Amino acid sequence: MAAVVSNQTVTPSASAPTLTRKDFVTDQEVRWCPGCGDYAILSQMQKVLPELGIPREKMVFISGIGCSSRFPYYMNTYGIHSIHGRAPTLATGLKVVNPDLSVWVITGDGDGLSIGGNHLLHCIRRNVDLNIVLFNNRIYGLTKGQYSPTSLPGHITRSSPMGSIEHAFNPLAVALGAEGTFVARSVDVFAKHLPVVLKRAAEHRGTSFVEIFQNCIVYNEHAWDHVTEAQTRDDTTLLLEHGKPMIFGKNRDKGIRLNGLNPEVVTIGQNGVTEADLLAHDEQNENLAYMLSRMEPPEFPIPMGVFRCVERSTYAEGVLGQVKKAIQQKGEGDLSRLYHDADTWVVSNGA
Repeated sequence: MAAVVSNQTVTPSASAPTLTRKDFVTDQEVRWCPGCGDYAILSQMQKVLPELGIPREKMVFISGIGCSSRFPYYMNTYGIHSIHGRAPTLATGLKVVNPDLSVWVITGDGDGLSIGGNHLLHCIRRNVDLNIVLFNNRIYGLTKGQYSPTSLPGHITRSSPMGSIEHAFNPLAVALGAEGTFVARSVDVFAKHLPVVLKRAAEHRGTSFVEIFQNCIVYNEHAWDHVTEAQTRDDTTLLLEHGKPMIFGKNRDKGIRLNGLNPEVVTIGQNGVTEADLLAHDEQNENLAYMLSRMEPPEFPIPMGVFRCVERSTYAEGVLGQVKKAIQQKGEGDLSRLYHDADTWVVSNGA
């Protein structure tokens, strides 16, 4: 598959034809295991894209290797199924030479945080204007159930029969450590929450990084039961809203407040605690975002939503700015002249 080259900026157009979800569905048979969380993510992505007002020929989905990496085949846009862990690198090059494209990187916890960890980090650090969606099922699915960089210590798999002895990566902490300008989290089956997060990611100028808890029904089916089961999710998840107090719980009576420098769970109405005592979410507070990324059960609920959203110049802006300046100072380049400008030599057949 190829990419479209254009010098026009992608902006929603009133004259552009109205797209629907069906416009983004391909004729390819979707081939994931029955019950796989990837189906839900695909459905929500196809639901969100028409709302962006961007033509399909201005969109590109790039993936590496893994179950999630079949995603480009199922999107009726341009796409690249690349090599293991290198999707951010291809996406960076494509975005720099075609800054008008809407570029999406689809990766998994193995593809993105193991062999592709270095590429992922530098893409985020550079603030390339693209969207990274990381499916996290805490397992290698395509290669039949080995433990991954996000598998919890003690997890028994084919490659760790006595339990993994490794400390698990926290994808959001990794993204925040790389100074990500948009960092968020959702869940494959959160049908109302996930599309909101994806749309905000698409609208962000710079690298957006979205971790999605995704269910692998074959090799790690119960990894996220505590955040998806109806009887537990209200007490184990915290939905973040910018400027609003951090309240959660089935009865909306629990919250997060600071005790010195440490967060703690409190109950509203007990010991004089009111909503005014609770932490209010601030998407521009990097320290708060990192603190939230470390919160997890059983002590804390798992935060969901946008952790950080700030503005910073993008990588393509810097690169193209230097190109423009170089042209102003030295004129247009001449490739033939460049080739012949230095010392050259000829290697004869008999040499």
